[in-house]
Amino acid sequence: MKLFVKALAALLVFGTMSGPVSTARADDPPGTGDDDKARPAKSADPAPPGPGRGDAPGDEAGDEPGTPGENAPAGPAAPAPSPAPAPKTKARMVTNPRPHPARAHVEEDDGDGRLEKKEDTVQGGRHFRITTSRGAVHVWAPPDYDRATAGTVIYVHGYYTDADGAWREHELAKQFKASHQNALFIVPDAPASNDDDVKWPALKDLRKAVSRANIHLPDGPVVVMGHSGAFRTVMQWVDHKLVDQIILLDALYAGESAFDEFIASGKRADDHKLIVVAASTSEESSSFAKRYKFAVARERMPGSAGGFTRRERGAKLLYIRSQFEHMAIVTSGKVIPTLLRVTPLKAI
Repeated sequence: MKLFVKALAALLVFGTMSGPVSTARADDPPGTGDDDKARPAKSADPAPPGPGRGDAPGDEAGDEPGTPGENAPAGPAAPAPSPAPAPKTKARMVTNPRPHPARAHVEEDDGDGRLEKKEDTVQGGRHFRITTSRGAVHVWAPPDYDRATAGTVIYVHGYYTDADGAWREHELAKQFKASHQNALFIVPDAPASNDDDVKWPALKDLRKAVSRANIHLPDGPVVVMGHSGAFRTVMQWVDHKLVDQIILLDALYAGESAFDEFIASGKRADDHKLIVVAASTSEESSSFAKRYKFAVARERMPGSAGGFTRRERGAKLLYIRSQFEHMAIVTSGKVIPTLLRVTPLKAI
């Protein structure tokens, strides 16, 4: 008996010296034991893809960049700070205007319905004013217009006005009529300052708007003419397959690479012509023309189309140092009609 008591006492002493024994519980999560290494938590959502890139201005290929704060916890949004008023500047002289987002403007109904238009008679020809979400578009056909042989002239105004103002104050219908060219003349709204986005970054959208107003576009040559800040719009149309000739009216403040593509480096450059008239932009325009062996230069606008030499009329790039000042180029009635007569358009 004494031996049994001694053995039991020895066993109890040994147990207290060996420490507690841990026991696993059925509700313990796997991998939380002392001998397991900590593993980083795996995110439930993959990293968002980077922004995609379209093939050309206006394309929507690829993913669009995310909106700042779009992944923040839900809750009432803080009010946006009021923007500071933009200083008034001579915007047309700025050579690096604010870039615009692709397709910043979209037709309100984005469908195939007809757009509202008003018709009247101006300078003896049919005049239409089309209302679009991108501004007014004026369309004018001369009195003896023949759609079967006609072309298209798209005139883009400069800064500090809009399509309505340019149409009225620059007497565009009168100047178009004086050109005696068989064409459908289109005057769309365009930026009035550096703070404005380009209204029609894709020429096809402008043509579609005219068609939606039930006005049939002719199949002849397409001539684009732009004044001053119009270069921001025109430079985006250089790759349009239908444009045959571009006329820049004191407008080469920037965009040289685009216009180089139009007459020299682009895939359809061999079929294109460019006329550059300069007053305020004489330094930039002269420098641009000197890059090309095929450029032809003259010092003044002639009094009529007959004043151009045969070489000047056929030039792929014609540079003219104008005796008319910046605004007089588009208001005097001495430049626009004369230049339209040295285009592929047919005379009436």
